[in-house]
Amino acid sequence: MPGKNTICLWYDRDALEAANFYAKTFPDSAVGAVMRAPGDYPDGKEGDVLTVEFTVAGIPCVGLNGGPHFKHSEAFSFQIATDDQAETDRLWDAIVSNGGQESECGWCKDRWGLSWQITPRALLAAITDPDRAAAKRAFDAMMTMRKIDIATIEAARRGAAPG
Repeated sequence: MPGKNTICLWYDRDALEAANFYAKTFPDSAVGAVMRAPGDYPDGKEGDVLTVEFTVAGIPCVGLNGGPHFKHSEAFSFQIATDDQAETDRLWDAIVSNGGQESECGWCKDRWGLSWQITPRALLAAITDPDRAAAKRAFDAMMTMRKIDIATIEAARRGAAPG
């Protein structure tokens, strides 16, 4: 049974596939109970997977196979803080190579249209640097990126010339 507050994510009919992908990709993630429809409904039949409970990086979610009526948008995203370039690359590449797509400034979308911010902790530290000039240099460098390159962000923060 989901907790008191659970994020409900609408999928066309692939909630279980998405939950399995998240569970194998993100630490502290798992697939829980799967509920099959007790009867026919507008976009499915009795016995089809209707909902799946899952956890993504410690956040409880439920995926609802509600049909093609509603799509994900960038108005909702998961922001995953990464500790180093290897973790950043692994998560970004897993999402994009599984039918997803790159976006700007560390954002990408998975194959189901859900947005992810793969955000290195080093980026957050750089753009909140009390030295506002250093923060601006790091921010300006980020604005040119798709996947975040930590070495480039740190060089910009220090004021080093690119390249």
